[in-house]
Amino acid sequence: MFVFILRRLIQALIVMVAVAFIAFMLFQYVGDPVVFLLGQDARPDQIKQLRADLGLDQPFFIQFWHFLLNAVQGEFGLSLRQGAKVSRLIAERLPATLELALFAGVLALLVGVPFGVYAALKRGQFFSQLLMTISLLGVSLPTFLIGILLILVFSVGLGWFPSFGRGEVVQIGWWSSGLLTLDGLHHIVMPAITLAIFQLTLIMRLVRAEMLEVLRTDYIRFARARGLSNRVIHFGHALQNTLVPVITITGLQLGQLIAFSIITETVFQWPGMGLLFIQAVTFADVPVMAAYLCLIALIFVVINLVVDLLYFLVDPRLRVSQSGGH
Repeated sequence: MFVFILRRLIQALIVMVAVAFIAFMLFQYVGDPVVFLLGQDARPDQIKQLRADLGLDQPFFIQFWHFLLNAVQGEFGLSLRQGAKVSRLIAERLPATLELALFAGVLALLVGVPFGVYAALKRGQFFSQLLMTISLLGVSLPTFLIGILLILVFSVGLGWFPSFGRGEVVQIGWWSSGLLTLDGLHHIVMPAITLAIFQLTLIMRLVRAEMLEVLRTDYIRFARARGLSNRVIHFGHALQNTLVPVITITGLQLGQLIAFSIITETVFQWPGMGLLFIQAVTFADVPVMAAYLCLIALIFVVINLVVDLLYFLVDPRLRVSQSGGH
């Protein structure tokens, strides 16, 4: 177990250094931060002084080393567009993105797993076929189109839900939460559904396929031969083994929900990191872009590590292979 964790940590460290290098290259080749800060009319002596103050006159690898040290401390300099510390901007936007992603992830699991099990156990029936047809639409439709359709129907047409913003939030230290107010919950419904649709349909189709595969295995036939009830077979044996690959996919999907919430946040003007990143790209705000890239990579690395550990705990075959390898 210790060797397994150590190996994953080393892999995670290599990935983070590689991502940090890519983020650092943004500073080198996506515009000159000195020009952004001083403007086109700056005097040569001002430019030279600021480059020295920022450490841009030092050799490449010295600059990269300083960038790594600052990144470990969560410091990425000042936003070229807003003039504020990037760490503060990220801290202000992070709660909104995490709450939206977690809300959408929980929604996708709570709906996708039961529907996938039903579609597997009742295959051939009308409602099961209807679910699979709807899932094809969910996988095929682009996220921005789903968001626009929801706004058109439930905001413009029916007036049930607001079409933009986060609503009323409660401040808990540095963390701001909209899940503790009715107005915040009212605002998060449509963005969460929009973000969850693809993951929900993917989980449903995965659970159905895995469930059908497990139901054809020998140990399920032996369980039936022993006279166990369908409830015990389906939910005590088949579902438990079905969820092993689902854990992996769900963990990766959670990372994608956080990373690719950009479109959803843009459509609903949700004040999260995705919207901040889009604004940074528009204005070539390199420090914000680099911080976003590093943060998303860190989230993926942490989620992958947690998923690997859960997979190790859930699947006894991995524990046996690890012990056999030693």
